[in-house]
Amino acid sequence: MLRVGLTGGLGSGKSTVAGYLRELGAEVIEADELGRVLMEPGQLVYDDIVEEFGAEVVGPDGRLDRARLAELAFRGGRLEDLNIIVHPAVIAAQGDWMRKIFARNHEAIAVVESALIFEVERDARQRGESEGVLTYWRRRFDRVIVVIAPDELKVARYVDRLSRERGSKEADQTGWDEKIADDARSRLTRQLSDESKASRSDFVIENTGDLGALREQVEAVWRQLVELSNKSR
Repeated sequence: MLRVGLTGGLGSGKSTVAGYLRELGAEVIEADELGRVLMEPGQLVYDDIVEEFGAEVVGPDGRLDRARLAELAFRGGRLEDLNIIVHPAVIAAQGDWMRKIFARNHEAIAVVESALIFEVERDARQRGESEGVLTYWRRRFDRVIVVIAPDELKVARYVDRLSRERGSKEADQTGWDEKIADDARSRLTRQLSDESKASRSDFVIENTGDLGALREQVEAVWRQLVELSNKSR
């Protein structure tokens, strides 16, 4: 089995690339989706977040108020507190998923889509950690693909996605788009630059908005991944 990390900054289009890889035959899992599952009531991650951040992050339905949690994490300077809880659990769940894939199909190409493969390592080392799953997450992948795009295009995509997810009523409020754009720029400052990620990746896919060109790049990378997988067997 070939283990592949798929990364890229906010709004880079890595989810689109993940979709293409899935269509081509890859097994794909999304770190964000794993995180959402682990943050549901009854999960240990949920309990740890409530203990760390307090009852104010719990909504009327008993589930986490993700908007409030994000506000405390990103604007309240507590992102590191949240990541220390969530990231180890997500990485462990990814490992379980890969083992299940391997047991079912030894020839699989397993792709983990995550925005923060390199940032998780950086943050762990900045905390002084020299060992552990966070410090060596990159080494868990045989190959890493990074999706890059101009920052302002990333911001525009992020604003468009949230506008569609939240509906036109909120999106039409005066200043709403600019508020989301400022949030996107703030998040990007916490992520490594495309240049830094590209220098540490095996494959670089540039997403300028042309879906045809993007698909061609993904197919070219897929052919190389298949060849690598065949050689590993």
